[in-house]
Amino acid sequence: MLEVVNIEHCFTRFDDTYSPKIVGELNGQHVKLVRVEGDKCPWHTHDDEDELFLVLDGRLDVQDRDQSVTLKTGEFCIVPKGKEHRVVPHGHVRLLLFEPAGIAHTGNVRAEITLDEYEHLDR
Repeated sequence: MLEVVNIEHCFTRFDDTYSPKIVGELNGQHVKLVRVEGDKCPWHTHDDEDELFLVLDGRLDVQDRDQSVTLKTGEFCIVPKGKEHRVVPHGHVRLLLFEPAGIAHTGNVRAEITLDEYEHLDR
């Protein structure tokens, strides 16, 4: 069955930050939507998974220990597995994440924002 997912509608369903919501699954991957605001993301690593950060609205710094890139609306970057990184939003930012199912939210670090399970958002 084909299903249309309306991203704008999904974002009306939640307002918490740093709590990704699963809105799709394919080939062992999760498509997640998340709101981020404030400097709360710790430095962390995902040893076995790459991460894709797509900015749907706002500006986001994606930092590793060697560089920082600023993503604007409509831009994305992929953080390779094993690369220590963190994200720092400029104000309120809405993101789409594409990452393997079972990825640890904050990698090898437990922090204030760490989740052990992800919520599936009813679309």
